[in-house]
Amino acid sequence: MHDVDVLMIGNFAKDRIIVDGIEEETSGGGVYFGSVVIKRLGHSIAIVTRLHPSDFHRLDELRNEGVEVYAMQADGTSGIANYYQSNDMERRLCKPIGFGGKYSLADIPDLKAKIIMVSPLFAGEIDLEILQSLALRAPLALDVQGFVRAPMGNRLDFQYWDDLPAGLANVTYLKLDRAEAEHLTKFADLGKAANLLSEMGPKEIVLTESKGVSVFAGEKMTFAPFHSRSLAGRTGRGDTCFSTYIAKRLDVCPEIACRWAGAVTSLKQEKPGPWKGSAVEIERIISAVT
Repeated sequence: MHDVDVLMIGNFAKDRIIVDGIEEETSGGGVYFGSVVIKRLGHSIAIVTRLHPSDFHRLDELRNEGVEVYAMQADGTSGIANYYQSNDMERRLCKPIGFGGKYSLADIPDLKAKIIMVSPLFAGEIDLEILQSLALRAPLALDVQGFVRAPMGNRLDFQYWDDLPAGLANVTYLKLDRAEAEHLTKFADLGKAANLLSEMGPKEIVLTESKGVSVFAGEKMTFAPFHSRSLAGRTGRGDTCFSTYIAKRLDVCPEIACRWAGAVTSLKQEKPGPWKGSAVEIERIISAVT
């Protein structure tokens, strides 16, 4: 098996975006938004994903970007209906509309990777045994939403991750948003929340909120603001931000990677779908503000 810079695991999504009652069906999930970012920033990326065979054609967009795809047949395709009001694209109501199922260790190819990203859509995709096995292969980057966001009937609710301490002991890079941080730690202060979570194992913690991204690394907090001119591409913000950070950490320090995450995410939020800009464009933006 050959090497890749990043191996990403998580269910592909077929989402519905509903703005002021007008509905559009779109592709989604961490492997969708995140893999394109990593490839656009100059790194090799392979994804392992599950979805219904009738949706396999949706993966062509990723292949056309140069993403290596390992797709497994599932009884269904994961999905979320995201309800927005155009006057406040920051807030949304999310409802589950499908589930692509759970992974086994046999599903994951024996690729060598510099970083393995675990990006589930819902709780129940990936268990502790898989995390422990993957952590023996490469540093793990984990988005906690796929362990605390659970389908409950026709809605998505937070649940506590029972394996939180054991799970985070395997994680090098952790991503969560403000609501998830408060849910898991009971701290509204992001610095206190990050410090507590870091004691469980993660060396670097990426925290997103409406105003920007914060990174806690080496007991230091770095912040980069979002400066989007619109939120038309709000869905996929967290996936884009975390994937940008991980891609840049292959080359630069946490502080600079945080700045890149803020800049790329700002542009992504202005347009639906994955960010499809260039590294040169981001370098220009960062140079203008530093």
